This record gives sequence, structure tokens and C-alpha cells, in this order.
Amino acid sequence: MLQKTPMLAALAVVLALPTLAQADEVAVAVAANFTAPMQKIAAEFEKDTGHKAMLAFGATGKFYAQINNGAPFEVLLSADDETPAKLEKEQAAVAGSRFTYAIGKLVLWSAKPGYVDDKGEVLSKGDFTHLSMANPKTAPYGQAAMETLGKLKLLPALQPKLVLGENITQAYQFAATGNAQLGFVALSQVYADGKLTSGSVWRVPASLYSPIRQDAVLLNKGQNKPAPQALLTYLKGAKAKAIIQSYGYDLP
Repeated sequence: MLQKTPMLAALAVVLALPTLAQADEVAVAVAANFTAPMQKIAAEFEKDTGHKAMLAFGATGKFYAQINNGAPFEVLLSADDETPAKLEKEQAAVAGSRFTYAIGKLVLWSAKPGYVDDKGEVLSKGDFTHLSMANPKTAPYGQAAMETLGKLKLLPALQPKLVLGENITQAYQFAATGNAQLGFVALSQVYADGKLTSGSVWRVPASLYSPIRQDAVLLNKGQNKPAPQALLTYLKGAKAKAIIQSYGYDLP
């Protein structure tokens, strides 16, 4: 028995070699609202496949510009469905690779418990100094926030109080630090494992903004590479979907 042990160990190493040889990295541009779930998904993806996802987080509009300027991203996880469609049309992404991986939800949030009521009436009272949101020119959640204020007919009154973050992460940080008493943020930033993580929140009714369909797409730099395609397949799997839902997203 003792003589067989080294042989078995050697055999185990040999059997592991093909997996290690195939393991690769994939450069992923990730919409800022999807930071927490994607960090979890990336860890599980690496455990399950051996591939490592190298993640960059930011505003979808900025990623679009960077991709057009030759940034080395292989996969885009967008905060909308328009940007991936545009990249496909412009032949910067692989045709037919696009799909919706999550449907985002907008919320009004304050770091202060009890400050935001469950109907969002705190907005019309106006007894706050600053309201943060992501830049609507580059961030879909910012566009959704502007749409909401427009439909509520509150935009003219609240315009002077708006503080724009470069992306949804910065909008959240303004509210989390108290520099803004309120912030329009993604539900996923204040929600995990089926519950609110801190502060107080109003879930903005879906009727007040266009659906935030978040699409993934394989970029040209990822074409014919195993790791990018494996990641996109993994996002459609049960484990990734469970993580996505745990952060308050809907699935398509």
C-alpha cells in the first residue's frame, strides 16, 4: 500500500494538469450597481471553473467610451440593454451573444433609520439639503432617478438640491456618509440575503421609470476564448441566479 501512494499522487497531478492548463483570466467591465453580487459570483466562478474574473466597476456610459477606445475588456455587464445592443450594432461585440442577466430596481435611501417613509413622501416635503443620484448622462440608474422625479413633478423644485455621482457607487457614498440626506441608489446596494442592510428605504414603483434591463455581452476581445464564454454561461446558471436574486434583482 505504501508503495502505491507516490504513484497515486503522481496520477492525481497528471489528471489535474489539463484543468490547470485550461484555466484562464477574463477581463470584465461591470456596472457599478452590480458590484457586490458580481464579487460573489466571481469567487464561485473561480472555484467551479478555475477561471479568474478580473473585475472593473464603473458607469456603463464610461465603459462604452473606453471599449471604443480599445480598452482590453472581454465581457461587459451593463446597467442597461441599450449599450450592449449598440456595441453589437457597431461590431465591437459578438453578434448574438447578448442576454439580460438581471432587472434592476431603483430605491430612495437614507443612512438614517426611519427617515424615508414607505411612500417616498419625504421627497415632496423637501426638508433636506442634498439628494444624490448617479449622473443620468452616463448611468442608467441616474436616468431612472430623473425619470422618477419628472413623473412625480418634483424635478423643478429639487433640481438645486441634486448632487450627481460619477456612478451609482458614488451616489450611494454621498448618502452613506451623510453628505446627502437622501440618495437614489440601486436596491442591490442596500439589500442582501432578502433584507435591508441599513438605514431606511422607499422602493420606487416600477411605473415611475423605464425597466432597467441589464444585459451582458461578449466583446470582440473575448471572442473564441474559453474564459469569457465560460463566464457568460455561468451567469445563466442556477448558482449565479440565486446570488443575483439575493440582492433584490428580478430575473428575466
